[in-house]
Amino acid sequence: MKRILLTGATGFVGANLARRLLQDGHDLHLLVRPGYKTWRIEEIKAQVSLHEVELTDSEGLSRVVSQIRPEWVFHLATYGAYSNQADAYQAVQTNILGTVNLVEACLKTGFETFINTGSSSEYGFKEYPPSEREWLEPNSYYAVTKSSATLFCRYTAQRFGVQLATLRLYSVYGPYEEPTRLIPTLLWYGLQGKLPPLVNPRIARDYVYIEDVNEAYLLAATTPNQELGAVYNVGTGLQTTLHEVLEITRHELGVTVEPDWGSMPNRQWDSEVWVSDNRKIKEALNWQPRYTFEEGFHQMASWFKAQSQLTRFYQR
Repeated sequence: MKRILLTGATGFVGANLARRLLQDGHDLHLLVRPGYKTWRIEEIKAQVSLHEVELTDSEGLSRVVSQIRPEWVFHLATYGAYSNQADAYQAVQTNILGTVNLVEACLKTGFETFINTGSSSEYGFKEYPPSEREWLEPNSYYAVTKSSATLFCRYTAQRFGVQLATLRLYSVYGPYEEPTRLIPTLLWYGLQGKLPPLVNPRIARDYVYIEDVNEAYLLAATTPNQELGAVYNVGTGLQTTLHEVLEITRHELGVTVEPDWGSMPNRQWDSEVWVSDNRKIKEALNWQPRYTFEEGFHQMASWFKAQSQLTRFYQR
């Protein structure tokens, strides 16, 4: 059992990782900001220790970290991942300053491993699967701040000789996903025999199921002799087009209506090529994605159907 500090547990990926860490028997401490949303962690609140503090409050954060003295740290708190989070200043405060404050607080107490969370958007638009050595061309202020945090963590790991890796996540999906995102939207409409407005059918993403992402975090925390400041792409290495996603959706949910392609304009982040080069994480951590998109979608659909108590969060 490890004493673990987790940020971002009120978000989608963090809420799933929190459940996995509890399942594995760890002593889990969640850092949450004042006024945090509770719906993703309501059922596990009694099993964790909650600490309210802003990541931008360096003194308050340092006090909390010194009280917890975590052995493992998983940093998932972020701002800017969704289209309604467009404040560049807030992205800088949370993603850069917040990361710096947390790392420095943890350096004071010492830790076994610290896993930072990056984003595939750090690479920008590429016509091929970019490796971790690829030139970064961030495609948003959010991506700029995530790139900065990744570089800070890598340099800090090498300067101080600590285990501080970054996982660059591709398009994660699964239980507790943000209601406005594609997969929950398709499920909400599909269960009513409908389909939502859609962009270009050739738009593609490297969809990686949440259970595979949880495994990547744990392997990054436990695998010995890693490169200091290592960065790992977490994706399947396969991209799925929106057309393929719709065919799987219709088959899984028995939807008979035809998709109305182009009924929604493409967004600035839409691309026909978005896929990971995952050779490094496979070789260094022996990580393998276990779920195909079809298998992951089936798991997500089964969970979605069973969550009557969460209907108010997903309804349109």
